[in-house]
Amino acid sequence: MIQLHRHDLPEGLSFGSAVAIDTETMGLDPRRDRLCLVQLSAGDGTAHCVQILPASLGGRGGDCPNLKKLLTDPSVLKIFHFARFDVAALYNALGVEVAPVVCTKIASKLVRTYTDRHGLKDLCKDLLGVEISKQQQSSDWGQPELTPEQLTYAASDVLHLHALWARLKALLEREGRLDIAEACYRFLPMRGRLDLLGYEDPDLFSH
Repeated sequence: MIQLHRHDLPEGLSFGSAVAIDTETMGLDPRRDRLCLVQLSAGDGTAHCVQILPASLGGRGGDCPNLKKLLTDPSVLKIFHFARFDVAALYNALGVEVAPVVCTKIASKLVRTYTDRHGLKDLCKDLLGVEISKQQQSSDWGQPELTPEQLTYAASDVLHLHALWARLKALLEREGRLDIAEACYRFLPMRGRLDLLGYEDPDLFSH
């Protein structure tokens, strides 16, 4: 099930102790490209999609208090795939530091060292036996009216993250690397802010 919300999450909506989150933007540079959609799921088969519209398109921009409250709630774990980009995009657009977070891409890179296939589509297929489509990945997310195909694609990016994290967390524990992953996750909000300052290149940690 997919529920579309304009501007903000409705009052009283709960995602429990862990929420899967993804974003859609106008491009791949969080400093330049507008945040258009935030997808969320409690892992129950329902995706809530919050469309963020600028005032020029009849929206409220970053005025979304319910969404911001959830993103910053210290009691709710946020599950991402490639959190580095999403936390930067959310900080840039909404001015909030998202925490606590985990990232299935980082987890995969730490424990699935036998492959270089760490994309969400590959993880869903390899670990869950689920096929997801990436056909709408490069579509125009900034249009005022999103298509059913776009919303279906957006939902698929969050519906399986709880199950993926459960599988990957077990592998991190098995391989003795959960503590390394957790240290990486604590650093992710700051890594996003460094990206927004242009410190992708040069890398502060390089020689």
